[in-house]
This record gives sequence, C-alpha cells and structure tokens, in this order.
Amino acid sequence: MTGGGADSSVQRILITGAAGGMGRLMRPRLRRDGRVLRLLDVAAPAPAEPGERVELVTGSVTDPAAMASACAGVDAIIHLGGHSRETAWADTVEVNISGTHTVLEAARLAGVPRVVLASSNHAVGFREVTEVTAAGPGGLPADSSPRPDTYYGVSKAAIEALGSLYHSRFGMDVIAVRIGSCFETPLPLGPRGLITWLSPDDGARLFEACLAAPAPGYRLVWGVSDNTRRICSLAEAEALGYKALDNAERYADQLLAGDGAEALTFPYVGGAAFCTAPLGAPNPM
Repeated sequence: MTGGGADSSVQRILITGAAGGMGRLMRPRLRRDGRVLRLLDVAAPAPAEPGERVELVTGSVTDPAAMASACAGVDAIIHLGGHSRETAWADTVEVNISGTHTVLEAARLAGVPRVVLASSNHAVGFREVTEVTAAGPGGLPADSSPRPDTYYGVSKAAIEALGSLYHSRFGMDVIAVRIGSCFETPLPLGPRGLITWLSPDDGARLFEACLAAPAPGYRLVWGVSDNTRRICSLAEAEALGYKALDNAERYADQLLAGDGAEALTFPYVGGAAFCTAPLGAPNPM
C-alpha cells in the first residue's frame, strides 16, 4: 500500500476493481480535496499522478486477509471488482458472488458504514420492454424483482440480496446500482447505448450522491444517464441527490445509421447479445 497515509481528517474511499474499465473512468472524477482514494485490484493500479492522493493496493476481492487490510480505516467502499462479462459459472460464483460476500464481511468487521455495490441491468435482463410502458412514464422501477439473463445477471441479483442482508442484519448502508453501460461515449455499445448509457461524468455524480446521502439504508437505484430513450426510472437515484446531465441521444445519428434501429426492437431489457448467447460463454457488450 502506498500513498495517502493515515490522516484521520480525510475521507478515505476504497474502490475495488480500480484498474478495470469503470474504475479507471471513476478515479480522476472522484478526486476531491480532503479525500484519499484507496485503489484495489488484482492488477496493480496505475501509479499516482502528481498531487493525487491515492493508496494503491494489489489484491483480490476473494482474499479475506487482503480485504481486511484494505477496509481498515475506510469511510465507504465502492465495489466495482468482479467479472464484468459472462463467464463460466464457477468463476462467476467465486469472484462476483463470493467476492462480494468477502467485501461485505470485511467491511462489517472493519466497521465501514457504507458500501456501494455495482449491480447491473442484466439482473433484470429478461424483463420485457413492454413492462416499461406498463410501469408508467418514469420507466421501470429500480427495485423491480430480478429476472437475470445470464450467469452474470444471476451474480448481480445475488449481490443485491447480499447487500440487503448486510443492511438488515448489521445496519450497514448499502446502495446497489443497476448500471447500464459506462463508457466514454455510447458508440462502442451500438444502438442499445441510446438506452443504457451511463456517461462517466454522470457515473461520478451518481457515486457522489450515493456517498453523500444521509442514512439511505438499503437502496436499489438505476445507473444511467438521462437518455431520451432510457427505459428505467431515475426517480430512486434522484431521491439520493443524483442529477444526470448527459444524454446519449446526441450520438443517435451515428448509432442508428444503416439498420441500427432494428437493434432497438429486441423485446427484453438485457438486449440480444446477453439474452441469446450460450450461458457461460463470453459475450460482447
């Protein structure tokens, strides 16, 4: 561990999976005066930049000893670590489900009061898009019951349940964020990005709201930008103080070129790539 020291006057945030795609996007956006980011990943996070207050930890979310050390003196955890794509069942269980249990248990033992869990739209991927219309103009509620589309989606539904358990049993504030797709732009996502995109700036705004909301208890919220074509509710995230400022629609001309609009007719929330690919087989975005 290197960096920020043991100054108790600062806010210390542990980010697991900090060397992953979303972790790298959030790192510069979550920097604040009076805050130290403790960055953990199995791959060593990039070295600190000049003036950056970070603590770098190489370790796995599946290692209880590593997590116990990483949670020491932490004010909150943003848990991004885990497989972010479909993979074999055993690996999904070990890293995503058991790894999240290890994180929550280490947080409990260390007295960490708040954990933000990265869940996914794939926890409800087999919900039909027609349910959105039935739900009303706000979109699909964030606490819609699970209908996973993959082993990956099952793992995200499971970590939501673990978060609920740790709140109910131990009083820990836990917010599970059903993230759409967080990339610099929605272009790598294809047409479905018009629905699911979470801009990195909005992602940081949402995490800041999750960190700052007073006594949230256990919450499920959607993690998307205020996209014109979004199909999920932002009301629950806005109740925490989130204000989305970005909209994927400005990329619509590029994403809908040719036959792109046909991709938006798939009947399930999870999209064709997740709902139709063989279980346990790596799939595209």
